[in-house]
Amino acid sequence: MRPTPNWELKGCCNQDQKIFIITVLVCTVVILALWRTFLMTPFKLITVFLHELSHAIACKLTCGTVEGIKVNADEGGSTITRGGIYCCILPAGYLGSSFWGMILILASTNHITALIATGCFIASLLIVLFIAKNWTLRGLCIGFIIFLAVMWLIQAQTGVRLVRYTILFIGVMNSLFSIYDIFDDLISRRVKTSDAEKFAEVCPCCNGVGWGIIWAIISLAFLGGAMYLGLLLMTS
Repeated sequence: MRPTPNWELKGCCNQDQKIFIITVLVCTVVILALWRTFLMTPFKLITVFLHELSHAIACKLTCGTVEGIKVNADEGGSTITRGGIYCCILPAGYLGSSFWGMILILASTNHITALIATGCFIASLLIVLFIAKNWTLRGLCIGFIIFLAVMWLIQAQTGVRLVRYTILFIGVMNSLFSIYDIFDDLISRRVKTSDAEKFAEVCPCCNGVGWGIIWAIISLAFLGGAMYLGLLLMTS
């Protein structure tokens, strides 16, 4: 008989759970401390990549065609699509980015799932490499493929859990940056060409700011869900 999941997290926190919480907090502090430095630029760009990839996935899932993806050095990006369901494609960028952040955080809780996530990440980078429309994205794909492969090889040689920590760091970075991006583009500055403003034209029950707030709440829920489910997965 399979044990009942410890939904209430009784007995929290064991050693693995404490390490998980501390590592997430350390990642958060490091990211915020280095936010405006060049060291964070590659990780910000990989978050933009996941944002645009989410648009592309939504397009393909709704029977559309992806003609190309761009990620720019100024932390902007675009996905060129044809067909598909527009009201599904538009919110997929911000919400998809938050979703991938949650998935990566959860994957980091186990050695095998972290390796699987890394392999899938490398595969997605290889696929996008062939449909990238500019050299910034091509360079980003090549750079992160090499970076993740090196982390994997070092872990194999030393036994240090570099892959798990790398995936966790990217997951936390993705979650934080997507929430920041929603606030910056949709709430504080209200960029007229943002996904939320376009979505408000399709679904006029809210304006762009309203949809930005809704998406921010959902993104925070993804981050909170990642923490809760991560602790649940590590329950003794």
